[in-house]
Amino acid sequence: MSSRFSSGMSRFAAVAALASVSVVGLAGVASAHVTVNPGTAEQGGFTKVAFRVPNERDDAGTTKVQVDLPVDHPIAFVSVRPVPGWSVKVEKSRLKTPINVHGANLTEAVSRITWSGGKIDKGQFQEFDVSMGPLPTDVDQLAFKAEQTYEGGEVVKWDQPAEPGKEEPEHPAPVLKLAAKGSTEPARGLAAAARPVAASSADDGTARMLGGIGIAIGVLGLVVGALGLVRGRRA
Repeated sequence: MSSRFSSGMSRFAAVAALASVSVVGLAGVASAHVTVNPGTAEQGGFTKVAFRVPNERDDAGTTKVQVDLPVDHPIAFVSVRPVPGWSVKVEKSRLKTPINVHGANLTEAVSRITWSGGKIDKGQFQEFDVSMGPLPTDVDQLAFKAEQTYEGGEVVKWDQPAEPGKEEPEHPAPVLKLAAKGSTEPARGLAAAARPVAASSADDGTARMLGGIGIAIGVLGLVVGALGLVRGRRA
């Protein structure tokens, strides 16, 4: 009987260990989104951001990345840094209302950037650098809709907005928060209500990850205690 009990506990320990690894692994996958880094820039200024794209598939690589710039708040000057192994296409759109920048009226602005020809393999990520400015002064964040194309043609759209009082969506759009000039804090503007949601979403994700780790540790503690009890009975 002791042998059968010990064998059963060994199987239980193996399952518990696998469950703990799965919990931690899922927490890592949940945070693997397309993001803008750094996540904050100054209103009215110029900045360089990196669109960070992780590969989330075990059986396919990422072969194309598309990022749309907001046309309702056009950015006059946009340039891209070459990425070895990737080609880049920059598209412009005509503006409904021309914008005045340094005394010149601009009638079009960059609306889409597409990188293709390269590959992001399993367990890897790539950063695509973009310099842009001047940034808008009448909003406190910019959302960039993105599309990630995998080998085989699967397209994942990162375009879902964060909504007040709700958890982070499954495929959130990359967001660049805009701080008032001379401040490191996000500016108060038309989208100020969305700020606590983003923070809450991040906090919720962290809390879920820590909670999962805590559960896994608790399970392992029970396993260790049970094995100790078995050894005590044998003695």
